[in-house]
Amino acid sequence: MATRYRKTRKLRGSRTYGWGQVAQHRASGHKGGLGNAGLLKHHFSSMLKYDPDHFGHDSTHPPHPIIAKKWASVRDLDDLFTKFGKKEGEKKVIDLNSKGYDKLLGGGKITNAYTVKVPKFTASAQEKVKQAGGEVLTENG
Repeated sequence: MATRYRKTRKLRGSRTYGWGQVAQHRASGHKGGLGNAGLLKHHFSSMLKYDPDHFGHDSTHPPHPIIAKKWASVRDLDDLFTKFGKKEGEKKVIDLNSKGYDKLLGGGKITNAYTVKVPKFTASAQEKVKQAGGEVLTENG
């Protein structure tokens, strides 16, 4: 459409540009409401298209109070001993608790005997460390 035929060219200086009295076609009523108004009524189709997950809620999330955030496996004990292990007499001691580890898992094999200090451990980890001649100690001893 040529500019000279446009409605705004014809209505220059008319204050309301063909929308009746002053301030019509300007307020929220002409937009179908402000904000999220009408999402279940006249804006339902746009809600389905642009925000289909707007209504409802996520399912419940059960609490998980005990979460091991940092763990080590039995296979890692040789490397961990070279990093921060100590020898106390004839014992090789690895203090995983002071290094921020929460749990010792039973994956892998172990050849050396270690005394491992850790807050939590699995039964298989304790068994493998004992078979190698070591022991697993909790914080309480």
